[in-house]
Amino acid sequence: MDMIAQLIEHTTWQNMVMIGIGFGLMYMAIVKEFEPNLLLAMGFGTLLANIPLSSAIDHVVGGKVIHGALSMLFNMGIANELFPLLIFIAVGAMCDFTPLLSNPLMFIFGLTAQAGIFLTMGIALFFGFNIFEAASIGIIGAADGPTSIYVANRFAPHLLAPISVAAYTYMAMVPLIQPPVIKLLTTQNERKMRMQYAEKKVSKRTLILFPIGVTVFSGIIAPASLALIGFLMFGNLLRVNGATERLSQAAQNELANIVTILLGLSISATMTGEKFVNMTTLMIISMGLVAFILDTAGGVISAKILNIFLPAHKKVNPMVGAAGISAFPMSSRVVQRLGQQADPGNFLLMHAVGANVAGQIGSVLAGGLLLAYLGG
Repeated sequence: MDMIAQLIEHTTWQNMVMIGIGFGLMYMAIVKEFEPNLLLAMGFGTLLANIPLSSAIDHVVGGKVIHGALSMLFNMGIANELFPLLIFIAVGAMCDFTPLLSNPLMFIFGLTAQAGIFLTMGIALFFGFNIFEAASIGIIGAADGPTSIYVANRFAPHLLAPISVAAYTYMAMVPLIQPPVIKLLTTQNERKMRMQYAEKKVSKRTLILFPIGVTVFSGIIAPASLALIGFLMFGNLLRVNGATERLSQAAQNELANIVTILLGLSISATMTGEKFVNMTTLMIISMGLVAFILDTAGGVISAKILNIFLPAHKKVNPMVGAAGISAFPMSSRVVQRLGQQADPGNFLLMHAVGANVAGQIGSVLAGGLLLAYLGG
């Protein structure tokens, strides 16, 4: 009876809301298959963190702090930024930059599709967030979970939970978010526009020098970005150099799987009722959606502007610009599907993949620039 009384005493409506959110995240992962590898761990961890008197998070007993497993994971992997950086090695090993190097023009969209980050920063400032909180909210628009976690942990660790949830949830929902925005900004004839793809042979030397060159260039213009871009490019170097195939496979599989589990569980340590259930969280999640919409719009509009200056045979299907966000490969698949809906013979996938991997670099550079110029 004493235990039941204690459970009732320590149960709050906020905890009950978070338990519901935990079930919702697990539903999205298992039934809808939205980013299941991460959202399942986050959802289950949210249950562990919000069941009253849980030993999974830090709590005080008799004036003494008892450390919980989720809190220890957070301190070991998020507070010191280790888990997001390890994920970048895995992401880099998965990225094939050949379509981008075959058509460097696609790199433009990897930059312009980051516009939502900075536009959303302005919106957050308007609603009263300080510059560091605004940058952390804006980076949701990078469509890159590890970058969002890394920047938010530097600038606004108290907002890490809603930013992480928004970043990964909207990444998983790219196939639902992008099509209405793209259709609103393009005509049927524009969506039918075909682009010839003639794959140019990219030498092994170029593939090896590319990640090294990007790392050096990024370090010169924004040294604060070196950890982010460096781990991403190191993963890619494992893939392309030809001598470390075993390490490349390990990064793409074992490392990615293990760190994803640990990342999801450790983030959930911050998803407690008293920290998460408030108006600020609702505003952050809403602005995260706005950031994704603005990113998509920025990519499409930049492609239309670019077409003004390109000869007729080199014009770009405006939808390809939308693939410049970092959500790889979901965004490139969205563009391919919309292109074939407009014209079953249209094949835009390789162009979109080029823009998509450019977005991976662009999102990390955007995060690094925020760290560099805001004092991260």
